[in-house]
Amino acid sequence: MALAVTILSLAAMALQYRLVETRLMQAQQTLLTADLNGLAALYDQRRIIALRQAIDDRATAATGDEMFLLMDRNGTILAGTRQDWPETLAPAGQGFTSDGAVEFIEGGTRWLAVARDLPGGFPLLVARSLQPVDDTLAALGRGILGLVGALLVAGALVGWLAARSVMGRINRINALADRVADGQLDARLPGPRSDDEFGLLETHVHAMLDRIQNLNRATHRLSDTIAHELRTPLNRMLQKLARIAGQEDLTADLRAEMRQAIRMFDSLLDISRAEADQGTGGGLVPVDLSTTAAEVWELYDPLAEDKGLVTEAHITPGLQILGDRNLIAQVLSNLLDNAIKYCAAGDQLTLTLIPEGDRILMRVADTGPGLPEDLKAQAFDRFTRAERDRSTPGHGLGLALVRAIAARHGARLALPDGPKGFALEIRWPRLQQSD
Repeated sequence: MALAVTILSLAAMALQYRLVETRLMQAQQTLLTADLNGLAALYDQRRIIALRQAIDDRATAATGDEMFLLMDRNGTILAGTRQDWPETLAPAGQGFTSDGAVEFIEGGTRWLAVARDLPGGFPLLVARSLQPVDDTLAALGRGILGLVGALLVAGALVGWLAARSVMGRINRINALADRVADGQLDARLPGPRSDDEFGLLETHVHAMLDRIQNLNRATHRLSDTIAHELRTPLNRMLQKLARIAGQEDLTADLRAEMRQAIRMFDSLLDISRAEADQGTGGGLVPVDLSTTAAEVWELYDPLAEDKGLVTEAHITPGLQILGDRNLIAQVLSNLLDNAIKYCAAGDQLTLTLIPEGDRILMRVADTGPGLPEDLKAQAFDRFTRAERDRSTPGHGLGLALVRAIAARHGARLALPDGPKGFALEIRWPRLQQSD
């Protein structure tokens, strides 16, 4: 918009410049015509004698903006403001009209001139300097350039202020989107909303978030209800199986199946609780992530070695986050348990915990069978399992729980590509130590 206004202003100023130039040239043409008309009147009275006397008088009073010259047929100067005829100008036509006036340059000055051959072979030159025109146009040009510069500066300033205002309002919405992406579904933009398009957009965004939050709460309530209602009768069945005698093998299988179902519902409840607390800081306290990771590793390292895995841990001491120690331990336990479950003897299992800017990188990697390529997009969804793993105990809730707990802590998950096996990276927000 500012550019369009500037272009229109430039066009208007160019037109004004051309109009001023035309008017000034017309004024010089009028003065030249007046000079010629006066000389014509004298010539009609007494011919060359009166003309010569008039030019002498004009030459005496000349200001430098006028040029007169009268010569005889032999080239001798009879009267005038100069001592020779201009080299670039030749007499053309007869009479004292200003028709056919021409421009010529002499000494860096432009002149508007009429050169005639009077009867009897008397060359006559009458000219007006165009220096006043050039000076006026130069001053006007400088004014236009200054105005153009001011317009550009003003346009840039207005554009910057407008862009800053628009970007500020866009960043306001982006900040809300970032908070929602971090799990704060109850986040809203503070303050009253304006009546423009941005205010309408904010209204739609808030309505959308309200709808998502209500649906999310309904889903959590449904999951919690199902898990609670089904876990209770399963526990009762377990108690009743303990009183059945004479069918120990059957009852043992039934109890194992029921315990797996109960563990599944416990995992669903854990996921629901973690997602419900997502984006809130309640219940989070400073936790030494290095110590927690080392303790969990000490529990699972012997199990991995018993299975024949090659294990290695790189844990930087003293790394702290704001979190829930039990949930963090649960994350690491799930990852290590899965790695041990699916890897074979000779595979490698590595735990890495190192600082990475304002984050802490936790990386669990193995060289086992890895995750099928077609399941990577759904890796963190509930009940996601590869067909080859259907015979292995489990319900496909481990990574879903990891994602829920990571979101609860504001951590970022990544599945880096590797030549072999499975790797998961969690970047926890680092707790900065005050001096």
